[in-house]
Amino acid sequence: MGVFKAYDIRGLVPDELDTALARRIGGAFARLLGARRLVIGRDARTHSPEIAGAVIDGILEAGTSVLDIGLASTPMTYFAIGSVDCDGGLCVTASHNPGEYNGMKLCSEGARPISAANGILDVELACAADPLPPAGEPGAREELDLLGAYADHVASFADLDAPITIAIDAANGMAGYTLPSILERLPAVRAECMLMEPDGTFPVHEANPLKEENLDGVRELITATGARLGVGFDGDADRCCFVDETGRTVPADLMTALLARDRLARRGPAPIVYDLRSSWVVKEEIASAGGEPIRDRVGHSFIKATMRERGAAFAGELSGHFYFADNFTTDSGVLAMISALNLLGREENRERPFSELVSDLRRYHATGEINFRVEDKQAAFAHLAETYAGGRSDELDGVTVEFGDLGDADWWWFNVRASNTEPLLRLNLEARSEATRDRRRDEIVALLGEPVA
Repeated sequence: MGVFKAYDIRGLVPDELDTALARRIGGAFARLLGARRLVIGRDARTHSPEIAGAVIDGILEAGTSVLDIGLASTPMTYFAIGSVDCDGGLCVTASHNPGEYNGMKLCSEGARPISAANGILDVELACAADPLPPAGEPGAREELDLLGAYADHVASFADLDAPITIAIDAANGMAGYTLPSILERLPAVRAECMLMEPDGTFPVHEANPLKEENLDGVRELITATGARLGVGFDGDADRCCFVDETGRTVPADLMTALLARDRLARRGPAPIVYDLRSSWVVKEEIASAGGEPIRDRVGHSFIKATMRERGAAFAGELSGHFYFADNFTTDSGVLAMISALNLLGREENRERPFSELVSDLRRYHATGEINFRVEDKQAAFAHLAETYAGGRSDELDGVTVEFGDLGDADWWWFNVRASNTEPLLRLNLEARSEATRDRRRDEIVALLGEPVA
């Protein structure tokens, strides 16, 4: 059962994930939580209604009631779980994967994530065991339209007085379902939109904004409309990527630094979490703005747990996830978009281009994430540790090694970690100069082998 992943459940329909397995997952999930009532949302994939229906049937058979919110982005499902009387819930979605995939993102009460570390593997074991008999009394099913309440919640984060134009690519994903109601509540936002019709086949381009080619459409829209910035969403709208008015991508770590700096300036000191692949700029900006930078492992379950443990106000990951404590400590691409609009709408920034706001953050040179297929990962880590034994290292997530001092011309660092979702090693490297970056990148590539797309 390869559909049970580190952070969610995901697989090809029907070869890996079908209605029979979905029904068993629903029952196992309800029993795992000992739940009275669970929220179920679903994305617009062609098979999501039947997969969600099977999950609901399994939950009801287990004696647990269901609040069916129907079509919903993942952040909208988090909102439902966090705001109604329930013991948790799930969203039927495969995020940015192509249309032939489906899956589920699971939460316990308060929209706390369930991962392999705290439940997904238990669900897997239950699905592999002999089926349990139905409960003596099945649960009840209730349908509820929460789109208006969700739109009110998201719009309440806006702080905009003057008109501002933004280009939006919803990628035929769930942002196209939730954004119209949200934008109706934001009269200052002049949204120039594309691919807003939810279509689970994703007919125009893959709903993965981390791939540069998938941002070409929003770049063209910026040029055509004169928008001050552009944003591309992934399939379930929990992630987004930003493009400045020149069409240049603003990496998510720089956006984390930018939004953290603005949040700290307006609301005072607070811990801010960032993932360890992020540019050194992030911790520098958080500290200089009076915040407490907290470096964390990659993955939403780790980030959210750390935010709760440390009382963090905000967090960001290189993958385009942005987390907000006052949004049930969950990630939301739309709230990240509104935060960027708030920043651009500040009186002191209204005449400044987005590229100018970001320019001082582009002071180091990063490779971006480079992937490798490596059969013997432990041997690769051992080889890296031996080769770079002279640096300052840690093993918070994979291996991170830093060389030199930050002000040195030849300062650099790298992280290599095993992917939690794919059979890959992932390299991120940053240096003071482009020459050092390229030289050190080539060294590590020679150790790990030919990169894969």
